Amino acid sequence: MASERTKIGIIGCGNIASAYMTAGQRFDNIEIVSCADLDMERAKAKAAEHNVPKAYSVEELLADADVEIVVNLTVPKVHAQIAIASLQAGKHAYSEKPFAVTREDGKKVLETAAAMGLRCGCAPDTFLGGGIQTCRKLIDDGWIGRPIGATAFMMGRGPEQWHPDPDFFYQTGGGPLFDMGPYYLTCLTNLLGPTKSAASSAGVSFTERVVGSGVHKDEIIKVNTPTHVNGILEFVSGAVGTITTSFDVWGSEHRNLEIYGSEGTLLVPDPNSFGGPVRVKRSNHEGFIEVPLTHGYTEQNRSIGVADMALAIKSGRPHRASGDLAYHVLDIMHSLYDASRERKYVDLESTVERPAALPVGLRPGKLEV
Repeated sequence: MASERTKIGIIGCGNIASAYMTAGQRFDNIEIVSCADLDMERAKAKAAEHNVPKAYSVEELLADADVEIVVNLTVPKVHAQIAIASLQAGKHAYSEKPFAVTREDGKKVLETAAAMGLRCGCAPDTFLGGGIQTCRKLIDDGWIGRPIGATAFMMGRGPEQWHPDPDFFYQTGGGPLFDMGPYYLTCLTNLLGPTKSAASSAGVSFTERVVGSGVHKDEIIKVNTPTHVNGILEFVSGAVGTITTSFDVWGSEHRNLEIYGSEGTLLVPDPNSFGGPVRVKRSNHEGFIEVPLTHGYTEQNRSIGVADMALAIKSGRPHRASGDLAYHVLDIMHSLYDASRERKYVDLESTVERPAALPVGLRPGKLEV
């Protein structure tokens, strides 16, 4: 019933808000009751577009006693600030990635949540989609034996050709590692467990970018963050992985993500998506076969992490897209930057347990059998 749903307020009505609002209406345990933005007209327009009852200023949303979880879709540099303000207002906080720009701010979010007795969570939640959950089940069931390695590639030319306001992608907290890396690193942590140490080489290939469309067309962006990052990850499990994230290449035929095991190889679907295909080659087979997906939620389902957190709050279990997981991913990304700058392997400060796998057989709109 609607009265049993956890009430959600969204702060930030930019590009990604529509995906959250559309998908959020599919889950039977959450209800999006309000949205807010620094631009009040934008908040009103987004509320009208998605039948959200209330359009607020940020201050009004934080003061609304009905809102139980704040979903923070602001730009990266204020993710921690808005999360902390939400927690201090007595609300659970769930942010778009990255969790924060600095380790220090990420720790402050975790410490504030603990002090307030509240939950914090963070995107990406694509690892809860049917594609990657199928991969998780195959690994857990021993299809490729003991995982020994992984490769991950996010290769592209950057978002300035299509994004209406792309400047933040090229500032601190942006770049391919902080913008897209969380999808890959969260997926790897879900499949292989936490990272122990990292090495890297990172640089800025082009110091300026030209906006390709929209009201900022032909404006020049000064690049202030690495745009090509090559990294090596040593996992606590003993597996070793490589990751490349780039906004500097015109094309690539690398697969997004592959996991190598003692008894086979697993081809993982794009970790920025929820679906498949999933392909596997086992040691006793000549070629790869496509594996039917074992889990649902294969379409665009942003908000699945919020819905899972809402259920977890009520039942007392850990939620999957957790602040601890997001902080570990933040620590990996900074460790890659530190390693490049210091020209050495860097041991991570943090660790985390793999989030629980989703059960098989979930009905649409539900996350518990």
